[in-house]
Amino acid sequence: MESIHLEIHGRVQGVGFRWYVVEKAQQLKLAGWVRNKSDGKVEIAAAGERDALARLEAAVKSGPRGARVEQIRNLSPVSIESLRTPFEIVR
Repeated sequence: MESIHLEIHGRVQGVGFRWYVVEKAQQLKLAGWVRNKSDGKVEIAAAGERDALARLEAAVKSGPRGARVEQIRNLSPVSIESLRTPFEIVR
């Protein structure tokens, strides 16, 4: 099991981005969370099999209709044990 911790830059709030991430992550059976940040970015922490994490990263590169992803930044790793199942939106 591996984990990723990402920060998504662009037009990613107000377009259903978090719900899109939750749906994809749950389909891929990942643990973790997604949240809006006060600076307009979205933060994602996820854990699971390497292939599933790669598929989630590929999905968030485009996001849902109306989103415009300009940059994906890798953040410091999070503890896999701290990530929740099922994947959810946190505040």
